[in-house]
Amino acid sequence: MASEEEIISVISQLISIDNPWEVNNGDANTEIMALIIRLIYMVDSMNLDRQQKQPKSELMLLITQTISIFNSMVMDDSQPELLRKLISFITQKTSLDIDPFSEPELDLLQHFGKVLSLEPEPELISLIRKIVSLVMSMDLKWKKLISLCPQVAVRLDKGKLLVEEAFMWETNYKLCCFPLFWLKFKSTGEDDATHFFCRGCNGKNHYENDKAPVEIKHPLHPKHSLQLALLQKSHDMRQCYCCDESLQELFYYCSACDYAMNIACVEKQPVFSIDHPKWHKHTLALFPRQTPFTCSVCALDHTTCPFYICPPCDFVIHQKCISLPRVIRISRHPHRISFTHSFRQGDWSCCVCRQKIDNDYGGYSCIKDGCSYAAHSKCATQKNVWDGKELEDTPEENEEEVEPPFVRISDGNIAHFSHRHHLRLEENTGRDYDVNKLCQGCVMPIYIGNFYSCMQCDYILHETCANLSRKIHHPIHPHMLTLRRGSQGLLEHNVDPCSACPWMCKAGFFYECQEGGDEYSFRLHVQCATIAEPLLHKSHIHSLFLTSKPGEKRRCSVCKKARQSLTNETFNCIECDYFALCFGCATLPQEVRYEHDKHMLTLSYGEKTNTMTYWCEVCEQKINPKERFYTCDEYCCVTLHIECLLGQDLYIKPGSYWLNFYFDRWIYVRHNNHHMTRRFCFSCKKRCPHKIVLESSNSMFCSTSCVRDFLSKEVDTSGIREFLQRRGYEDDEF
Repeated sequence: MASEEEIISVISQLISIDNPWEVNNGDANTEIMALIIRLIYMVDSMNLDRQQKQPKSELMLLITQTISIFNSMVMDDSQPELLRKLISFITQKTSLDIDPFSEPELDLLQHFGKVLSLEPEPELISLIRKIVSLVMSMDLKWKKLISLCPQVAVRLDKGKLLVEEAFMWETNYKLCCFPLFWLKFKSTGEDDATHFFCRGCNGKNHYENDKAPVEIKHPLHPKHSLQLALLQKSHDMRQCYCCDESLQELFYYCSACDYAMNIACVEKQPVFSIDHPKWHKHTLALFPRQTPFTCSVCALDHTTCPFYICPPCDFVIHQKCISLPRVIRISRHPHRISFTHSFRQGDWSCCVCRQKIDNDYGGYSCIKDGCSYAAHSKCATQKNVWDGKELEDTPEENEEEVEPPFVRISDGNIAHFSHRHHLRLEENTGRDYDVNKLCQGCVMPIYIGNFYSCMQCDYILHETCANLSRKIHHPIHPHMLTLRRGSQGLLEHNVDPCSACPWMCKAGFFYECQEGGDEYSFRLHVQCATIAEPLLHKSHIHSLFLTSKPGEKRRCSVCKKARQSLTNETFNCIECDYFALCFGCATLPQEVRYEHDKHMLTLSYGEKTNTMTYWCEVCEQKINPKERFYTCDEYCCVTLHIECLLGQDLYIKPGSYWLNFYFDRWIYVRHNNHHMTRRFCFSCKKRCPHKIVLESSNSMFCSTSCVRDFLSKEVDTSGIREFLQRRGYEDDEF
């Protein structure tokens, strides 16, 4: 039999779920429903309605009344339809005769919100409110929370904060007043939330909580008052003036100076003077005014953070630069680099951003004699190149020896780590080209050049793919990457996207970061992992470099897309400044074979003045001569769209399969050339034009995007039980 303390614990969990709107809605519905079912079973085990004595505690009395009213409403047709639907849904879920995970799922959050808005408020809902309020009153952490009630709303426009004049502060959506939907904040050094913002009433209904001041004076900005502001949702980011973090949804703001500070920074008392002998021998004083002084350490004159000065020495340092490391190792260079306060005479340029270095200011340079590698302070400590480790007092160790990718058995025969059989080296002259034979490393056909083939099966590898190192450092990631071969049939978080390009890492080889064990781990196809800077590419006349900063998103000058990947890195031209090339376009093969042409086809990047009409050999549609397409340069007049030749989904092969966790559906890759006619896509209702099709739920799809579009419209709960088990619930708890 459950105890009252256990019931209080479950109710606390229910009202403490963080930001259910910010996670996958199905996950939030599932967890909330699981807790409700668990709570009902626990209360039922106490047999409250059979006890002769009334429960002594106020909470148990309220729960008893709630159960009684709930049971009386099950067959009561006079209740509002919204309430009856909710009661029926919960009754079905808790019925012993019905599998609670076999019925179509109700959008519990949305539906419960509508029930809360019923007028007059049903007695059942009033009792639920009282139970929640009572449980909150039993826990000091709820009482201690400070309510944030902003009086000004702002939006971010081209890096500048602008006041939003017309803004509806109260949603009148009562669901948002539940603590489940509060936006919570932590003060510096605190493990639990210290402040909250209620989207429903902007603090008006939470009179039991102290209110944060809506206007303050702060030592770092003594000229004007700061107002508590609410930031409208935006894809752009803006940093807090005081720290190096992005602005949170609520912060203090001065509209006259476009000055903004996070709440945690406002509550932290500034240090007016510091002694830091590593940076300067004298005491440094805080200078609060936003003045564009050039920092002696990072050589930047931005005014987005406080800085300290030593007037007699003309030494200026940003507050955030005080924590810069002295000795580090970055992904762009094989040696350690150390901080120097100035560079010797000469023309120095940063090897990260490729811009000029001012010799009179600080930066990083290589510790090895004869090595001229140098970088700006801020460039060298970007999170995409530095792992965050200070190595000043750490002895330099020899890197562990990397295990070779294969063992040579005899002349031309090897045992490769990716395959259980021995492989034999063969020469490919191109005469025996087979469109269906793919290298198991890069998942591309073998056009020309040597390759390894299995002596017992059809496993083949390009010679270059067979020689790929087992471990590498890559310029766009700070940690070591390990070579892995594509795994199949595993439960994946999503579809294992490459962190640099839009394609999946489901087949073939890819490099993966194994630091930290994050489920959103960093992965690179071998194509993306082996491309290097400076990049000489046919799409542009100048060399291209990886100069993107973390969070920066550039539009690719070739495909005209700002791809959404984990890194958003692009190869950029430092001479033109405007030209950027995404990894997807950079790794697209420049030469390919077409099964109905004996020559190699080359990738044409379009001719702006061309007035000729080209037709695709596959889809028989017109080709825009100003866009990219494959063509034969041997007077064959063969032209093809890129997607028609390579397909919409690169680097996956027939026979691959995976489980999409979000939709709990197996997805299989099939051949599309073994039938008299092309199959119809169940999503877009068109014939599948590519060499492969995807099968899921006994339906065929022409691409992963079509699968995703179709599955996202389905309401499916077959994976809920497994989800709850992963959350730690036992079978008898749901």
